[in-house]
Amino acid sequence: MEIKLIKAIDHNDFIALYKDAGWWKCEYNKDLSFIDQVVNGSFLFAAAFDDNGQMVGMGRVLSDGCSDAYIQDVVVLKKHRRTGIGKLIITFLINELKGCGVDWIGLIGEPGTEKFYSGLGFKTMPEYLPMKFSDS
Repeated sequence: MEIKLIKAIDHNDFIALYKDAGWWKCEYNKDLSFIDQVVNGSFLFAAAFDDNGQMVGMGRVLSDGCSDAYIQDVVVLKKHRRTGIGKLIITFLINELKGCGVDWIGLIGEPGTEKFYSGLGFKTMPEYLPMKFSDS
Protein backbone atom coordinates (compact mmCIF):
# COMPACT_ATOMS: atom_id res chain seq x y z
CA MET A 1 0.00 0.00 0.00
CA GLU A 2 1.33 3.42 -0.95
CA ILE A 3 0.00 6.75 0.30
CA LYS A 4 1.16 9.79 -1.62
CA LEU A 5 0.24 13.39 -2.33
CA ILE A 6 -1.26 13.95 -5.75
CA LYS A 7 -1.94 17.07 -7.83
CA ALA A 8 -4.30 15.41 -10.34
CA ILE A 9 -6.76 12.56 -10.20
CA ASP A 10 -8.42 10.30 -12.72
CA HIS A 11 -12.06 11.37 -12.70
CA ASN A 12 -13.19 7.73 -12.76
CA ASP A 13 -11.21 6.96 -9.58
CA PHE A 14 -12.75 9.97 -7.82
CA ILE A 15 -16.26 9.04 -8.96
CA ALA A 16 -15.80 5.40 -7.89
CA LEU A 17 -14.77 6.47 -4.37
CA TYR A 18 -17.61 9.00 -4.04
CA LYS A 19 -20.21 6.53 -5.36
CA ASP A 20 -18.96 3.78 -3.05
CA ALA A 21 -19.28 6.17 -0.10
CA GLY A 22 -22.78 7.30 -1.16
CA TRP A 23 -21.56 10.88 -1.70
CA TRP A 24 -22.08 11.10 -5.47
CA LYS A 25 -24.89 13.44 -6.51
CA CYS A 26 -26.55 13.26 -9.92
CA GLU A 27 -25.94 16.98 -10.59
CA TYR A 28 -22.20 16.27 -10.65
CA ASN A 29 -22.63 14.42 -13.94
CA LYS A 30 -23.03 17.69 -15.88
CA ASP A 31 -19.51 19.09 -15.55
CA LEU A 32 -16.74 16.97 -14.09
CA SER A 33 -14.23 19.84 -14.03
CA PHE A 34 -15.20 20.41 -10.38
CA ILE A 35 -13.17 17.26 -9.57
CA ASP A 36 -9.99 19.03 -10.69
CA GLN A 37 -10.99 22.04 -8.58
CA VAL A 38 -11.45 19.80 -5.53
CA VAL A 39 -7.92 18.47 -5.94
CA ASN A 40 -6.26 21.76 -6.86
CA GLY A 41 -8.15 23.74 -4.23
CA SER A 42 -7.05 21.43 -1.43
CA PHE A 43 -3.97 22.27 0.61
CA LEU A 44 -3.12 18.56 0.60
CA PHE A 45 -4.70 15.74 -1.37
CA ALA A 46 -3.53 12.23 -0.52
CA ALA A 47 -4.42 9.00 -2.27
CA ALA A 48 -3.91 5.37 -1.31
CA PHE A 49 -2.84 2.95 -4.03
CA ASP A 50 -2.84 -0.83 -3.76
CA ASP A 51 -0.01 -3.02 -5.02
CA ASN A 52 -1.56 -3.00 -8.52
CA GLY A 53 -1.60 0.81 -8.64
CA GLN A 54 -5.38 1.08 -8.20
CA MET A 55 -6.52 4.04 -6.12
CA VAL A 56 -8.49 2.58 -3.20
CA GLY A 57 -8.74 5.59 -0.88
CA MET A 58 -8.25 9.32 -0.51
CA GLY A 59 -8.33 12.17 1.93
CA ARG A 60 -7.80 15.88 1.65
CA VAL A 61 -7.03 18.92 3.75
CA LEU A 62 -8.29 22.49 3.65
CA SER A 63 -5.85 24.83 5.35
CA ASP A 64 -4.05 28.16 5.43
CA GLY A 65 -0.88 26.09 5.59
CA CYS A 66 0.45 27.56 8.82
CA SER A 67 -2.02 27.36 11.70
CA ASP A 68 -5.37 25.65 11.10
CA ALA A 69 -6.37 22.67 8.98
CA TYR A 70 -9.48 20.61 8.38
CA ILE A 71 -9.29 17.04 7.14
CA GLN A 72 -12.21 16.00 4.98
CA ASP A 73 -13.43 13.60 2.34
CA VAL A 74 -11.57 10.64 3.81
CA VAL A 75 -12.88 7.58 2.02
CA VAL A 76 -11.75 4.03 1.32
CA LEU A 77 -13.48 1.66 -1.07
CA LYS A 78 -15.79 -0.63 0.94
CA LYS A 79 -13.97 -3.79 -0.11
CA HIS A 80 -10.74 -2.35 1.37
CA ARG A 81 -12.17 -0.98 4.62
CA ARG A 82 -11.07 -2.26 8.02
CA THR A 83 -7.60 -3.00 6.64
CA GLY A 84 -5.84 0.09 8.05
CA ILE A 85 -5.90 2.18 4.88
CA GLY A 86 -8.00 4.95 6.42
CA LYS A 87 -5.60 5.11 9.35
CA LEU A 88 -2.65 5.32 6.95
CA ILE A 89 -4.28 8.20 5.05
CA ILE A 90 -5.11 10.19 8.22
CA THR A 91 -1.67 9.58 9.74
CA PHE A 92 0.00 10.62 6.49
CA LEU A 93 -2.00 13.86 6.36
CA ILE A 94 -1.31 14.65 10.02
CA ASN A 95 2.43 14.14 9.51
CA GLU A 96 2.42 16.38 6.44
CA LEU A 97 0.56 19.09 8.36
CA LYS A 98 2.89 18.87 11.35
CA GLY A 99 5.81 19.21 8.94
CA CYS A 100 4.31 22.52 7.80
CA GLY A 101 3.95 23.70 11.40
CA VAL A 102 0.16 23.42 11.46
CA ASP A 103 -0.84 23.08 15.11
CA TRP A 104 -4.66 22.89 14.95
CA ILE A 105 -6.13 19.97 12.98
CA GLY A 106 -9.86 19.35 12.98
CA LEU A 107 -12.44 17.32 11.11
CA ILE A 108 -16.12 16.50 11.13
CA GLY A 109 -16.70 12.76 10.97
CA GLU A 110 -19.87 10.90 10.10
CA PRO A 111 -21.88 9.42 12.97
CA GLY A 112 -20.39 6.12 14.04
CA THR A 113 -16.78 7.09 13.23
CA GLU A 114 -15.94 8.42 16.71
CA LYS A 115 -13.98 5.33 17.73
CA PHE A 116 -11.93 5.37 14.53
CA TYR A 117 -10.97 9.04 14.86
CA SER A 118 -10.44 8.98 18.62
CA GLY A 119 -7.98 6.13 18.08
CA LEU A 120 -6.00 8.54 15.90
CA GLY A 121 -5.88 11.27 18.56
CA PHE A 122 -9.01 13.27 17.72
CA LYS A 123 -11.35 14.31 20.50
CA THR A 124 -14.88 15.64 20.41
CA MET A 125 -15.17 19.35 21.14
CA PRO A 126 -18.27 19.66 23.32
CA GLU A 127 -17.71 23.39 23.70
CA TYR A 128 -18.11 23.87 19.92
CA LEU A 129 -21.02 23.30 17.57
CA PRO A 130 -20.40 22.22 13.97
CA MET A 131 -22.79 24.03 11.66
CA LYS A 132 -23.61 24.12 7.95
CA PHE A 133 -25.15 26.98 5.98
CA SER A 134 -28.46 26.23 4.29
CA ASP A 135 -30.56 28.47 2.00
CA SER A 136 -33.78 26.62 2.79
